[in-house]
Amino acid sequence: MLTAAIREIYKTNLAVKSNERVLVFTDRPTKKDTLSDDEIRKWSALKDILMLVEETGRAFCKEILSCIYTSRGGHGKEPPEKLWRLAFGDGTIAQLNRKGLLKRLINKRISPEMLKEIEEIVRRNRDRAVDAVIALSYYSTSHTRFRDLLTRVCKARYASMPLFDVEMFEGPMSVDWKALQKRTRKIQQIVNMATEVSIRTGNGTEIRLSKKGRRARADSGNLRRPGSFGNLPAGEVFFAPLEGSARGTMVLEWAPTRKLESRIYLTVKDGLVVSIDGKEPFAGVLKEKLSERPENANIAEVGIGTNDRASRPDNILESEKILGTIHIALGDNSSFGGRISTPFHQDFVFFHPTVTLHMKDGKRVVLLKAGRLRKDLV
Repeated sequence: MLTAAIREIYKTNLAVKSNERVLVFTDRPTKKDTLSDDEIRKWSALKDILMLVEETGRAFCKEILSCIYTSRGGHGKEPPEKLWRLAFGDGTIAQLNRKGLLKRLINKRISPEMLKEIEEIVRRNRDRAVDAVIALSYYSTSHTRFRDLLTRVCKARYASMPLFDVEMFEGPMSVDWKALQKRTRKIQQIVNMATEVSIRTGNGTEIRLSKKGRRARADSGNLRRPGSFGNLPAGEVFFAPLEGSARGTMVLEWAPTRKLESRIYLTVKDGLVVSIDGKEPFAGVLKEKLSERPENANIAEVGIGTNDRASRPDNILESEKILGTIHIALGDNSSFGGRISTPFHQDFVFFHPTVTLHMKDGKRVVLLKAGRLRKDLV
């Protein structure tokens, strides 16, 4: 059954062809990764999943490239040079290194002019890049220039699977893909008609933000078209709010992989988290992360879960896809329509939300009411 589910990634989600090259990769923990024994155990299991994904893929494509690299220590951080070489080719990376661009790119210290030069080098050499990617690293590469250049410039298809757990094959990965795509597209269409969004939950979360000039995107598991990118498991509509527009309060009850011992309160002004209150140890972790760079406090993303087979609240990869939830991320949004570039991106899920869309004509549309989706969108 496990092999059959992995075959679906190649066949249904990515539609890999026999003449294509596919890159699969994961990362390995270090002593600096302060996680529970259970989290480390699940992380270590990614290596076994990678090997099975690699072996299964040999029947579908021309070449499988595989890599395991040392943990980068956080979501949204650029992967190391050896993965860039596998993905883009030695020649491309040599050109970037000669101009001193790759190191700055990996450290997210590039100017708009540098980015244009990088894109031109990658574009000239895009035939050297892989055709598809299955990213099984514990720490997400979704919001990185690595992923962005592969999909936007090289037109590779990219399945991002951070924090993946083998149990997901029997849960959100067993969804009716056609029904999921239909539901997700319908939600995307109505969200794209809004200029502002307000979110409220029973535990005290209340936040309002602007969507002006920003396009909501659909992550439905269909990664067949050139340049497609999304999570597996899939199931969300997401967008980058206009920087500086978010205001209100976020009440956290879940960390990415566990329920918090007590609530954490985030105060948001002018698009930034300006204070963190709470006795939970995770509050200290979050304060430290936000103190590293002011950009880390940015309200980066709003997402709406659309997968009716997703149910686990203790793994952010699955919980943010749960139908009837929303998630809000801090940090980087440069890879999906925003202007903030920083080596940090962290999502937080909110359950039973009421989500109101404020339309251009002044009308208000309740998309979710206490976690229940409008009947015409289910």
